[in-house]
Formats: sequence, C-alpha cells, structure tokens
Amino acid sequence: MSELVEIAPNRWRFVREQMPVARSSLPMPMVISDTMPPTEQVDGKFYESKSAFRRVGRALGLTEVGNEKPKPKVRSTDKPEVKRARQEALRRAYQRVKGV
Repeated sequence: MSELVEIAPNRWRFVREQMPVARSSLPMPMVISDTMPPTEQVDGKFYESKSAFRRVGRALGLTEVGNEKPKPKVRSTDKPEVKRARQEALRRAYQRVKGV
C-alpha cells in the first residue's frame, strides 16, 4: 500500500511500505558443491565428484581448460645475440645505401 505525502509546499511523494528482506536467522556462507552429474574421464570411468575427476585428470597429465597457466612467451628479439645481429644488418644496409 502506498500513500501520497506532501514533503514541501506543492511537492508530493509516494511513500510505500518497505517489505523486509527474506533472510533466515541462520548464518550461511556460499558453498560450491563438489558434486556434478556423472561425467566420463579418459580412463573410461564415470565420476560424480569434481575433485576426484580433476585428481585423475592431473595424474594422467591432462590440462583442465580454463585452469591452465600458460608460460609467458619470450620474444626472440629480446635475446642479445638477435639484437646484435639485427643492428649489424641495419648497419651494413645503411653503409650499402650510403655508398661507403
């Protein structure tokens, strides 16, 4: 139920009843369950536990998509010998164009 209330001269506002938030009196943390629908792993067995499924996958050397940590890529141009070779090639090209 709402009611029209004058808050200032010629200024009105609807005041509505506030419904209390539906909460239990018991504290309850958010929990992610370990159960899942039966899923077949590459060993041919079905697993209903996420931790068991992952444990078998790791033991077999598999990578769970989305949890892998890729190794940082190293640029070949960051290596000192590649840098020196590039500078030397540029120096020779410059000397050739310059006509020295």
